[in-house]
Amino acid sequence: MKIKLIISFLCLASVCLVSCKTEKKQVEEINTTETKKPNIVYILTDQWRSSALGYAGNPDVKTPNLDAFAKESVNFTNAVSVTPVCTPHRAALITGKFPTTTGMFLNDLYLPSEELTMAEIFKEAGYNTAYWGKWHLDGHGRSNYIPRERRQGFDYWKGLECSHNYNKMPYYDNDDSKMKHWEEYSPFAIVKDANTYLTQHANDEKPFLAFIAIATPHFPHQSAPKEFKDMYPPESLTLNPNVSKNYEVSARNELQGYYAHCTATDEAIGNVLNKLKELNLMENTIVVFSADHGEMMGAHGIKPFTKQMGWDESIKVPFLISYPDLGNNKGKVVNAPINTPDILPSLLGLSNISIPETIEGENLSQLIKNPDSETDRAALVMNVAPFTGNYIDPAFRAIRTKQYTYLKTEHGDVSLFDNLSDPYQMNNLYNAPNIADIQQELDVKLNEALEKIGDEFKSREYYLDKWKYDINNSRHAIDYWSWEKGEGRIQSPKPIKE
Repeated sequence: MKIKLIISFLCLASVCLVSCKTEKKQVEEINTTETKKPNIVYILTDQWRSSALGYAGNPDVKTPNLDAFAKESVNFTNAVSVTPVCTPHRAALITGKFPTTTGMFLNDLYLPSEELTMAEIFKEAGYNTAYWGKWHLDGHGRSNYIPRERRQGFDYWKGLECSHNYNKMPYYDNDDSKMKHWEEYSPFAIVKDANTYLTQHANDEKPFLAFIAIATPHFPHQSAPKEFKDMYPPESLTLNPNVSKNYEVSARNELQGYYAHCTATDEAIGNVLNKLKELNLMENTIVVFSADHGEMMGAHGIKPFTKQMGWDESIKVPFLISYPDLGNNKGKVVNAPINTPDILPSLLGLSNISIPETIEGENLSQLIKNPDSETDRAALVMNVAPFTGNYIDPAFRAIRTKQYTYLKTEHGDVSLFDNLSDPYQMNNLYNAPNIADIQQELDVKLNEALEKIGDEFKSREYYLDKWKYDINNSRHAIDYWSWEKGEGRIQSPKPIKE
């Protein structure tokens, strides 16, 4: 009898012990789930202006995947590029700092290793980091191998400094210094590799930062796949009323390829979004879709391909963001601008990671969590020293609010547009009597924004001399092409340590 009691007691104790261990394990798993920081998938496209999307009201372009994503995310309708051209935007994005602070205001500069960057911050917080596609921050020529120590904290790497050969896009595979080429249209190829990475890391204990930099719909536009170009006969395409008569034909021809790239890239992005859903990763992942700048496409008498201008066609970019527990905020709109330096601190805020004091952008995570279409703010936009085809254009500083654009050039010219009543910015209201108070208020906001970052808005020559940049006299740009002849020279805001 005693033996039976002892056995019964031992069995009961064993069951209790197993039960306690099981409960403890369950609690630990719950705690792990609760404390694991969100993954981040950042999709950066190139030269995709905010108006070239179905969800933005464009009557021609077909972007079904992003239209659907807009209904599942928060849409910043007035997102702007702090300096609407490749390298300056990318530098501001991964540092959270303004171009006049970092000195990164021209293409083909080397971002100094001393700068604290997005990948380094997330890595320190326990993230795996991965990068695909166009980089344009290395300043060692556009096709040279970028070693690990110059990747600013990204570990997994299938990228290249800069190429727009979309049908035979070169890239480097991690630490292999031999150039390879994607075997199909690069947006599709890059996304396939990114989806493999997402699959392999879906159940990791560590979260990941996956940065997918797709180089389309940047020109050349006619290199888009034929099946997508066939969707857009040039004569059927709508032109905005601010497109000059002399650019109507060329704008339609370029729009055919531009929209084709948009639709093809939309399909590629849809493949990423579908993979995230298939892997049940959307529940704990922040997903961003955006672009580095827009393009003029014949508006205001400015030829297609052109950016670096203060018009909305150039500065406004798409910005959709989805995040865990989005809930009732799906499909909500924020009309207050988000600026490039604001993105990094906002991602850190959403991830509950401390924001370094060196970051100049504003943490808008609370606005993202509590979208309010009525909220407003002023975003500072600049072009410190226009280059290449924009070399003849004056430098400018501007602020963009949800309603107004207020811009000053280095020569003293001023533009003021009411973007609600005049969405194509065809009526300059500067010094109009009925808007004098608003003009004064905008001027104060511009000066406050400049003072905040210590920018005195001097001439382009001042900044070129300050950073000791040597601009090629014939092409009016940093000389990246001499690297192909073995004669390249690194130009960077800080002295290079050889």
